[in-house]
Amino acid sequence: MAVSFITRLLTLALGYAYPAYDCYKTLELNTPQMEQLRFWCQYWILLAFLTAFERFADCAVSWLPMYGEAKLALVVYLWHPNTMGAGRVYGDYLRPFLAAHEADIDRGLLELRARAADATASHLQAAVSLGRAFLFEVVRRVSSRLQATRSPAGQGQ
Repeated sequence: MAVSFITRLLTLALGYAYPAYDCYKTLELNTPQMEQLRFWCQYWILLAFLTAFERFADCAVSWLPMYGEAKLALVVYLWHPNTMGAGRVYGDYLRPFLAAHEADIDRGLLELRARAADATASHLQAAVSLGRAFLFEVVRRVSSRLQATRSPAGQGQ
């Protein structure tokens, strides 16, 4: 348990915090180096895909022995100056895959946006209807209480 905690902590530090700071330093140079910016973009794209994959496949892969350590080694491999693995993995695997499926991905994203917009509009209409019904109920109750306090029976109390 403690080893798992340390591994996750190291993954956060070495896979997110250190690369984020190094990326920041690259951006803040007086004249940012295009190759370094390209490298960091590739790194963050790969990390985003790995994180998304891990969220969906967590139950299938997280039980594997040394999974956390392998993930830590992978993120260090991706950014380490001696390996510059992000450029290799991105260029050899992810870029060709995305290029081959780009039209399908774009179409799927358009459909997802349309469905999200429809769902949002539907939920917003339902929320407005509920709000309107609640407001009418509040007005009705306030009105009936005001009438009760004005009636002769209400005056005797």
